[in-house]
Amino acid sequence: MNAKIANESSVSEFLLLEFSAVRELQILHFSLFLVLYMVIVFGNLLIISAIAFDHHLHTPMYFFLMNLAIQDLGAVSVTIPKSMANSLMNIRHISYAGCIAQVLSFSFFSSSDVSLLTVMAYDRYVAICHPLQYEMVMNRAACKQMVAGVWVSGFLNAAMHTSATFVTPFCSNIVNQFFCEIPQLLTLACSNIYLMGIGAIVVSVILMSGCFVFIVVTYVHIFTVVLKVPSVEGRKKAFSTCIPHLVVFSIFCFTAAFAYLRPPSKNPSNGDFAITVMYTIVPPMFNPIIYSMRNKEIKNAVSKLLGVKHSSINIFSRLILKRLHFSL
Repeated sequence: MNAKIANESSVSEFLLLEFSAVRELQILHFSLFLVLYMVIVFGNLLIISAIAFDHHLHTPMYFFLMNLAIQDLGAVSVTIPKSMANSLMNIRHISYAGCIAQVLSFSFFSSSDVSLLTVMAYDRYVAICHPLQYEMVMNRAACKQMVAGVWVSGFLNAAMHTSATFVTPFCSNIVNQFFCEIPQLLTLACSNIYLMGIGAIVVSVILMSGCFVFIVVTYVHIFTVVLKVPSVEGRKKAFSTCIPHLVVFSIFCFTAAFAYLRPPSKNPSNGDFAITVMYTIVPPMFNPIIYSMRNKEIKNAVSKLLGVKHSSINIFSRLILKRLHFSL
């Protein structure tokens, strides 16, 4: 019996979820993911370039937004291309080392996302509740230290998750997801060592809950101050920088929590696939739109970067927002 388990647990590669056995549907899956990936890459690279090349945007808020775009690019780039390649070549496998790299990288970028969104909430809090102290509190050195803390904490959390997941031997190599997702990998564990992986998830949930509570408390203070602003235009401007942040953070947290807290299914389902797409693809795709399409400074920078008129950017942004509103 022990020999059998030892043989079963010596996994050299994993088999990822196959979108369909029908070749035409595999090509459809490849095409759909390609379009989504190109939209995400183009949108986030546009934000990064606009902020980097326009000195008017060298402020803490845009510095954090640029880092968020980098993290979103990294998160989708470690999951979508491999799934597209498998569909295009009609294969399912990913090497053991590749699976480890995918778990480490995705956990790193996802953890950093949560931390950075929390820092961005603090930035809005200081800007709105303590405007006279903003330049002193959110100086360049402080912003760099915050971002460095975000990246370091993200890596440490990812290393904890990865080591806790792969410390156990696996009795199967069939992953019922389009990338190496931790909850699905834990269902393949041979022994109770998988409890270490569950423990790592619990730690992350506690940390994410702490970030969620911090953001909620922060925005209670922010909205209390904003509602006291006598100018309607001033309130509208403040809300326009806060609401998108809350929407993005809520989508990410609730979909990720639902995916990681519920018992993972050993049989693939359309619901599992849809939930995973929600928290892996939707936030990186929506972030450039939600944060930037209604921001005049970003639109000015983008129009300069692309060499088009500002009015054209306005028309395009309104069209995108209408499409998103209709689809939602």
